[in-house]
Amino acid sequence: MSDQTQPTALDLPMVDPLPPETQKYFDICVEKLGFVPNVLKANAFDIAKLNAFTAMYNDLMLADSGLSKLEREMIAVVVSAINRCFYCLVAHGAAVRQLSGDPQLGEMLVMNYRVAPLDARQRAMLDFSAKMTTASAEIEEADRQILRDAGFSDRDIWDIANVAGFFNMSNRVASATAMVPNPEYHSQCR
Repeated sequence: MSDQTQPTALDLPMVDPLPPETQKYFDICVEKLGFVPNVLKANAFDIAKLNAFTAMYNDLMLADSGLSKLEREMIAVVVSAINRCFYCLVAHGAAVRQLSGDPQLGEMLVMNYRVAPLDARQRAMLDFSAKMTTASAEIEEADRQILRDAGFSDRDIWDIANVAGFFNMSNRVASATAMVPNPEYHSQCR
C-alpha cells in the first residue's frame, strides 16, 4: 500500500495553509465524498494550477451538456482503460458504478466496454472516444456522422471530444507522476 499522505511520486507539498476558497472546496469534497480526491491534492502545490484543473474538469463533467453525467464518466473510464491509467480507472470506475447503480457495468467498462450492454448511442460515443484515444489523426467526417446518426448534436460531439481529450491528458499526467487513487474509491458502490 502506498503512502496516502503523498498523492504522487513527486515531492510537491500542498500549499500550507490553503487559501480560504481552496479550503472551502476541499471541505465540500470531504462533506460529499468523505475525502479529498488525490488528484486535487496533487495539484494543490500551485493554487493557480489547481484552479485551472478544477475549472476545466467541472466545466466538462458537470456543466450543462447533451451528455449525461454518466455518459461523461463512461468516456472517462473507456479512455482511461485504453491508456491503462490506474488512478482514473479506480476513481471514474467508482463514479460509473454510483451513477449507473450497476457495479457490473463499471467493471465491464474498465475491462472492455465492448462486452457491456450498451445502447446504440452509448456504443457510438464510446467507439468515437476509443478511436480518438488510439488514432485521433484518423478521425474523419464519417466518424462524426455516426455520432449524428446515433442522435448526437454537433455540440454533443464537441463535448465528447473534449471529455475524451481531457482524460487523455489527465491519464498521462497521472501515470507519469504515479498518482495514487484514494483507497475509498475501491469499495464504493459495489
